[in-house]
Amino acid sequence: MRGTVKTVAALSIAAVLAAGCAKPAKTTSTSTAKFLGCMVTDTGGIHDKSFNQSSWQGMQNAAAAEPSKISVKYLPSTSSADYAKNITAFEGEKCGIIVTVGYLMAGATEAAAKASPHQKFAIVDCSYASACLSKPVLHNIDQLVFNTVQDGFLGGYLAAGMTKTGVVGTYGGAQFGTVTIYMDGFWDGVMYYNKEHHTHVKVLGWDEQTQKGVFVGGNNPFGDPAAAERITNLFISDHADIIFPVAGGDGLGTAAAIKTADASGKHVYMFWVDTDGCISAANYCQYMITSVTKGLAPAVENAVLQAANGNFKGGTYIGTLKNGGAVLAPFHDFQSKVPTTLVNELNTIKTEIENGTIVPQTKSPV
Repeated sequence: MRGTVKTVAALSIAAVLAAGCAKPAKTTSTSTAKFLGCMVTDTGGIHDKSFNQSSWQGMQNAAAAEPSKISVKYLPSTSSADYAKNITAFEGEKCGIIVTVGYLMAGATEAAAKASPHQKFAIVDCSYASACLSKPVLHNIDQLVFNTVQDGFLGGYLAAGMTKTGVVGTYGGAQFGTVTIYMDGFWDGVMYYNKEHHTHVKVLGWDEQTQKGVFVGGNNPFGDPAAAERITNLFISDHADIIFPVAGGDGLGTAAAIKTADASGKHVYMFWVDTDGCISAANYCQYMITSVTKGLAPAVENAVLQAANGNFKGGTYIGTLKNGGAVLAPFHDFQSKVPTTLVNELNTIKTEIENGTIVPQTKSPV
């Protein structure tokens, strides 16, 4: 069995996601702060209820931790053409660290880091190991990545244990390693449940062995809820009753489709991704069994604090189940609906991952 298992209910990610002001380059903290932390969003925007918003929360947390020293700003990107321009603009402001958000920003970040070797950078969801960045390794880039095959696996196991139809589904925004690592874990978690319980739960939208599946794609793969709604409706028509979108803000399209299905008497539920959906998309919490999260805010906060205090080293931070960087969120409205036996199984699997008895695997390097 290839995949191995993922993490358990109950650690909530601090994704309170207070989203900054709508104006570009919003500054927080005092005007006398000596260290400026800067963030460039991906095209999903600062209010994406996902990785941009959580990363900005981490920036704000750093400023709140040391308000007399640190202030933070962000610039939004409406298209990929904005990445390099926004980075250049922040270099001109002498930012102490420039945080770029997302796999798609690798090229612009790497080019800027090569051209300005004394400028400190951090990039979210991108590393040399995953081939998102090309070698040789640049030591002025701090890579913030997350081994989400772990909690993805627990999510798949949970979905298999909760489905009533025997069919679950997952889809991605785009076929990036940071997306498919979640989907690998989810698929393998379902297969592991089938093996342990002699069941035949089917997964729509992804096959870990063939690496083929369903993706939103297009020019805005993580900001197209309408496309996500269409995909979700297809899954529902094929009898899926639990759906896991790995597509940032596209998850709102899944939630909308599930709400419509609920109004027609169908019992369909979902998992959120990256952040705790009951916080970031609270109006849909009643449909969310859990969220498969990554510790974006604390990872970004730590990167900024290290740079501000002279401890920046570059290299790679990997969020895991054990260090709180890749966990399942609480069950919230489903707390009393998840069977105790299933919770106990998840807890056992969680412990085995943490102590190395079970080693989750994926075809998407971290």
